[in-house]
Amino acid sequence: MMRLTLTAIALMAIGVSAPAYAFHPFDETYGYVSPREAAREAARKAAKSSSEPIFGSPSAKSKSVSGKASKKYVKGPKVLSGGGKPRVSPTAPQTVSFPNSYGSGTIVIDTAGRRLYFVKSSSSAYSYPIAVGRQGFTWTGTQKISRKVDWPDWRPPAEMLARKPELPELMEGGKRNPLGAKALYLGNSLYRIHGTNDASTIGQAASSGCFRMTNGHVTHLANIAGVGTTVIVKGKLPNKIAKAAKAGSQS
Repeated sequence: MMRLTLTAIALMAIGVSAPAYAFHPFDETYGYVSPREAAREAARKAAKSSSEPIFGSPSAKSKSVSGKASKKYVKGPKVLSGGGKPRVSPTAPQTVSFPNSYGSGTIVIDTAGRRLYFVKSSSSAYSYPIAVGRQGFTWTGTQKISRKVDWPDWRPPAEMLARKPELPELMEGGKRNPLGAKALYLGNSLYRIHGTNDASTIGQAASSGCFRMTNGHVTHLANIAGVGTTVIVKGKLPNKIAKAAKAGSQS
């Protein structure tokens, strides 16, 4: 049974991007900057501009019966294309010293170190840099890979759509979908190990509980980690393992 350090299970907030919108590289919703937030930034940059905010942002000072300004937001599309699905070649990461008793084929995630290790032997492991949950969205526990999906779709949960109505009901898999080229689902949870369309987030605490990798790395991992693979999520590694892994690659 997975043990969460959250006060409540964090629902996934995977973002989307589309050419018609203005976006930052990423925000608290997994890469998606809604038209609302984009409009606010555009407004700050365009001082004294009288142009109407972009699609999805508050309409220009709409007045209610009481005379107070009210906010109206455009509902997001039902389906948003993720773009093309190009072939992604696997990229092997560095092999590092990793003295352990986890067993070959186990995945160990070091949240503090922002690394995912695939155990190759009792003394070595592949070391992948990852993005982890931001403050308040980290968790520890053990899960197993329940399924693997190429270019996965994303369906925002109802709670998120209520909070952010500008999101699409379905974001199709593709190169614009921040879930990236592959997703490895963890048990029956909402968490997964997945790729990304924004490699600049790797190494950061930026997600709502998932673990992001580059598309090349997640493709490599998916090739060697099958359904049923044990995934151990730790707050930090034991000192002995952490020091050995930090020392660098094996000769």
